[in-house]
Amino acid sequence: MDLRQFRYFVAVARERNFTRAARQLNIAQPPLSRQIQLLEEEVGVPLLIRNSRPVQLTDAGRLFFEQAIQVLGRVEQMQAATRRVGLHQRSVLSIGFVASTLYGVLPTLMRKLRQHAPELDIQMIELMSVQQIQAINEGRIDIGFGRVHRSDPNVSSIVLHEERLAVALPMESPMARESTPLPVHQLAGEKLIVYPKEPRPGFADQVLNILDRHDIQPGQVMEVREIQTALGLVAAEFGVCVIPASARQMRHDVHYRLIDGDRATSPVIVSHRANDSSKYISLTKQLIREMYAEHPAWLDSHN
Repeated sequence: MDLRQFRYFVAVARERNFTRAARQLNIAQPPLSRQIQLLEEEVGVPLLIRNSRPVQLTDAGRLFFEQAIQVLGRVEQMQAATRRVGLHQRSVLSIGFVASTLYGVLPTLMRKLRQHAPELDIQMIELMSVQQIQAINEGRIDIGFGRVHRSDPNVSSIVLHEERLAVALPMESPMARESTPLPVHQLAGEKLIVYPKEPRPGFADQVLNILDRHDIQPGQVMEVREIQTALGLVAAEFGVCVIPASARQMRHDVHYRLIDGDRATSPVIVSHRANDSSKYISLTKQLIREMYAEHPAWLDSHN
């Protein structure tokens, strides 16, 4: 499959009509229909229901449509950014991040980067920690902020700090009656919601390993894709969830308690290509050092 087929399919999916889509694309209808057929043959499933008026998407077609829009949008961003750099209009720094770092180091760092390098075009891409290492190697991002150690000779990683963990509890839970640090052994037998479900290893494995080190067995483990879903399920009283302390501000309809236990922490790790001589990587690392030296309020909130 190629990008042209993606564009053709998106046009048909949006118009729900081959004739209008062909007119919009400025091509004849037969070659448009043929390209969609070739696309369906390659993915191996029907994407459209043609005998309906208007044309309908199959379940697979809806999924493909959503993914195709993302792919085409990313290609447009890449073309625009490359063009700006080629014309010396702007420099680009692509940053990968896990969601929980948005409540700590990243917001302050972004403000400082814009102050010190106003010419810089900063692109933010949400990626799990394991995905960040691959993206750095492939050149899709320049620097990543994650939580999982991953050994790679081509990637340089630095632990910025070890962040304490907290547990999110339903408001009606007996454990929610206090706000003091929760002894980790009290999580034994509790239904535990962990994230992300994939890719692994990830933050979910850190949490499960900490419980295992303390010989704690949860009553049941429920895996979900992201922290927002996990906290929503806690609010709905489906279980409890261990999160980085900085993420306690994400929802206000659950109760949070820091966890009191040996090494009940999660690292915040910054990674970039080894031997990357970019001045913006150097500037980012310099600003991070200055930020930590100032001991910002968000760092205190982790304790």
